[in-house]
Amino acid sequence: MTTSHYAEFERATRQYHLLGSIESLLDWDQETCMPPRGVEQRAEQLALVAGLAHERLTGDEFATALGKAERNGRVDEWASATNLREMRRRMERARRLPTELVRETAKVSSLAKQAWARARRESRFELFAPPLERLLELKRRAAELIGFEGEPYDALLDEYEPGARSAEVAAVFDELKKALVPLAAAIAKAPRKPDVALLSRYCPKESQAEFCRRVAAALGFDFQSGRMDVSMHPFCSGTCPHDVRITTRYDERFLPAALFGTMHEVGHALYEQGLDAAHAGTPAGQSVSLGIHESQSRMWENFVGRSRPFWEHWFGPLTQQFTSLAEVRLDDWVLAINNVRPSLIRVEADEVTYGLHIMLRFDLERRLMTGKLAVRDIPQAWNDGMRSLLGITPDSDANGCLQDIHWSMGAVGYFPTYALGNLYAAQFFEAARAAMPDLDDHFRRGSYAPLLEWLRRNIHRHGMRHRAAELVQAVTGRPLSAEPFVRYLRAKFEPLYGINA
Repeated sequence: MTTSHYAEFERATRQYHLLGSIESLLDWDQETCMPPRGVEQRAEQLALVAGLAHERLTGDEFATALGKAERNGRVDEWASATNLREMRRRMERARRLPTELVRETAKVSSLAKQAWARARRESRFELFAPPLERLLELKRRAAELIGFEGEPYDALLDEYEPGARSAEVAAVFDELKKALVPLAAAIAKAPRKPDVALLSRYCPKESQAEFCRRVAAALGFDFQSGRMDVSMHPFCSGTCPHDVRITTRYDERFLPAALFGTMHEVGHALYEQGLDAAHAGTPAGQSVSLGIHESQSRMWENFVGRSRPFWEHWFGPLTQQFTSLAEVRLDDWVLAINNVRPSLIRVEADEVTYGLHIMLRFDLERRLMTGKLAVRDIPQAWNDGMRSLLGITPDSDANGCLQDIHWSMGAVGYFPTYALGNLYAAQFFEAARAAMPDLDDHFRRGSYAPLLEWLRRNIHRHGMRHRAAELVQAVTGRPLSAEPFVRYLRAKFEPLYGINA
């Protein structure tokens, strides 16, 4: 490859990414510290940046640079091959969307996030319905312009999990449901019941923040290259490996919200901080997909953070930090944090029933995109779905259809990646355990570097070199399957609850 041609292409790619990083910072600021009355100008700022990024990606200058880099010489280095492949895909997808549509979507999304925040505070869906209606109109138009083979939802799903199709995801969900429902039913009938009341003991916010920071640092989060703040909905925002920001939320009567929310976002952050900084601003220095990203967060939150070996190390510091937990026994704590019970809130759901929350959102999104479900009917459809899948009904819009930020961001098609993340996590974790049979002993000592280094070596440093399915095959030696996740759940919950499902 002619060096000068590729260098010009890479320069253009990095500039495009810089605009995206500016957009991320504006979003982070809006969610953490922007004054409420700044929303109108922020919407204009986000619309401008989104439009500039779209114009740069779809303009003739970028297309020319990409074409010359592709034509001049053989691509024999994985990073350059990855960058050319992915930027070609992004450019062709983006060129189907008019700049005005991109700008309007960014503007409406910014306003929708503010409307969602108020609607959630007041538990009034009707406050969020108008901007959501407009966002969905824009998303339907985008899907038509991008094109799809099966249904409109496929065009949006492909943005977050390249190559995935709605019908395939639905089939996987059906298989998962067959395993999750009987396991949840067996646990519900188990005589052993966790004392969940101990999770509601008073834990001051200041002490929670201090403890969560200690855990984050121990897991490997680099505070010199990141920070931790508070937001209504926990999230991770990374502009490069040296600037990765996470948020959490605190409830003084429910410590797990902050504790496991922090570990979840740290999992995302470790992936971002583990990407190769030499390739920052290019696909070779970016994550594979949202499903793979979610595998990292779910692994650290659940496979590590809710395991008994993890708490054999951290239980002492926990009871010292929170005097209200001083008399709690380790066995009772581990059982309580692994309570399996239908819950209203997705982010606080247990590992067994979590997938059912995703199935509900997946079904509603598909129906919204085809027009079979009207926005005004979302609250009722949500409540009906919760009753059908989990046997419970939300007591308010805030605890029902307004609990997630995703729709206000226009992130339609995002939710299925959470369930895929569980499957990826289980298969990766099984491979890591096979490579390091003493992994639990490391956790008992408060040592997480061996697992983190394994993830960095096998996943993080490769950027987008592989598609998700290819990465799973390369790392584990077999294609993606639900079996490792089902094995993990049974191995964990059957002895915890004294059952044989």
